[in-house]
Amino acid sequence: MRPLKALINLDNARHNLAYIKSLAPSSKIMATLKANAYGHGLTLMASAFNDADAFSVLTIDDAIELREAGFDKKILLLEGPFDHDDLNIASAYHFDMVIHSEYQLALIRQLEKHKKINIHLKVNTGMNRLGFSVEKVPKIYQQLKNDARVEEIIFMSHFANADIKNGTDSQISQIDSLVKTFKEPFSVANSAAIFNQISTQLDWVRPGIMLYGATPFDADLPLDQLKPVMTLRSEIIAIQEIKKGEGVGYGNEFKASKDMRIGIVACGYADGYPRHASSGTPIIVDGIQTSTVGRVSMDMIAVDIDDIPNVNYGSSVELWGENLSVDIVAQHAKTVGYELLCAISSASRVPIDIYYG
Repeated sequence: MRPLKALINLDNARHNLAYIKSLAPSSKIMATLKANAYGHGLTLMASAFNDADAFSVLTIDDAIELREAGFDKKILLLEGPFDHDDLNIASAYHFDMVIHSEYQLALIRQLEKHKKINIHLKVNTGMNRLGFSVEKVPKIYQQLKNDARVEEIIFMSHFANADIKNGTDSQISQIDSLVKTFKEPFSVANSAAIFNQISTQLDWVRPGIMLYGATPFDADLPLDQLKPVMTLRSEIIAIQEIKKGEGVGYGNEFKASKDMRIGIVACGYADGYPRHASSGTPIIVDGIQTSTVGRVSMDMIAVDIDDIPNVNYGSSVELWGENLSVDIVAQHAKTVGYELLCAISSASRVPIDIYYG
């Protein structure tokens, strides 16, 4: 069997949730499980995060899967209903729905009078993706408040620059005004804001990437209290002795500056490892950090093992995880840890194993 696996540490997942609770002790926690729980497995991570007060997902299929797996807590659809069927399903399964557009308001008005729905009213305070402008909110709120089908209203917004110092000032000013005007629960803090903007820890917080032990910040800012949940592990499947001046991989982009040994790892971009990771990206072989050489192939990666003399066929390789942050690998690929973790979910040929401790 091909040795590549994504190992999921459930103890680390629970640790991260407990740490978030310590950061926001007065807020309810909505654990973000979209994108197959950031590539970690939807129901698996729902079980690990079962002490959260609620879950959020993107698709109604994910919400149904969670409910039918026995999770009876609040489940929020982050983009709300796309059609009338979605609202009917949400009412039947007791899902919460984000409402961010006039089209969705019209869908609510078409819902049968006896059906009930919980609403998260999305306010656009500067992200400029989804949501109603602050000026439109009073009228829309009153419409929803007067609608007998609407059982609960939670105000919601999303920060564009919570990872930047003072990056949320303009949005916070608008949110503060809303909090003073409307006596309803508010949900605004994402992972970065939970760390950076304590004042935004209102009734609800919505941690995402930090639950999985990766950083919400673009800068190289270590979050030592968080523990990585996924370790992507494989093995050496071949060893090559190459001469000075010889090339490695497609395009021979890497040229050996001396005689050297390279190992071939069973993992490539079809498995979710970033194709654009540069030669020199850190990787761990038999517990020792070394680096990749040459381009990432569809199914394989070449690594420098010249200074690791005992490497052999079957030697352990950690591509990221317990001993090498996914965020460091992402920097070498000029992307973010979010993308790398989610890519494992898209690469269905990577099996997931569970471990503890």
